[in-house]
Amino acid sequence: MCGRYILVQKLENIEKRFNVTAAFDTLLKPQYNISAGAWVPIIGSDDPHHLQLMRFGITPFWSKTDKFFINARAEGDHNSENLPHYKGAKGIIEKPAFRRPIRSQRCLVIADAFIEGTIQEKLNKPFVVYLRNKVRPFAMAGIWDEWKNPETGEIVRSFAIITTVANELLLKLPHSRMPVILTPAEERKWLDLSLPLSDMTAMLEPYDASLMNAYPISPVIKSPKAEGAKLISPIGPPVVPEDDLQVKSYLQRSGMGNPKQNFSDHLPEDEISSSD
Repeated sequence: MCGRYILVQKLENIEKRFNVTAAFDTLLKPQYNISAGAWVPIIGSDDPHHLQLMRFGITPFWSKTDKFFINARAEGDHNSENLPHYKGAKGIIEKPAFRRPIRSQRCLVIADAFIEGTIQEKLNKPFVVYLRNKVRPFAMAGIWDEWKNPETGEIVRSFAIITTVANELLLKLPHSRMPVILTPAEERKWLDLSLPLSDMTAMLEPYDASLMNAYPISPVIKSPKAEGAKLISPIGPPVVPEDDLQVKSYLQRSGMGNPKQNFSDHLPEDEISSSD
């Protein structure tokens, strides 16, 4: 699964990188521990030229209660063993919660890095996973939906990150899954709803492991209430040796640097769901 990620870019950096403008005037702040319930900037297929804020944790439009599905498996109900070389059907197109959004409500989830734990220890042994050569920010494939609270009438727009099987780097942690990371060439295709379904599902594959790396951090980050740059301080060497590990300092230098408003409202761990 991918239940935590990092976004600390200044708003103007995001706008320039994705050629969009913000459709909100909320003041952003660096977020080193984005978890379910956080309101974060995404780019949706309904408005591909603007950033908009959505809640992390999707609730299907037909649901009677708030669900908070943070991830959506590319394979759907297939590949229950998470075999890394799985090449079968992309069952996400059949899942009741995701079959409409995957066709008509896709989004780019913007990140600088993501947090992943191991298969056994989970977030008791977390890692920061990032793209090499300062490729930040990048986009993960997402889907979104709009839900109306039947009790209050409130409209909630929310999203989930699509996951796929782990590449060679994630297997070294070890972890069995990873978010679908899109290349720049794939980003606009992902938002193009006229794209044939087969072309869209073909993008739901693991990212090139040679372009990624990871390093261990403190398990303090497992609390969704934990905040601050200290959370991503390395406590050990990178999984793949590098000459100089500069991710933390880079993220601090390029961060939004605006602590005036926090639009993350975290939920208790037991209210978070994942299709993984």
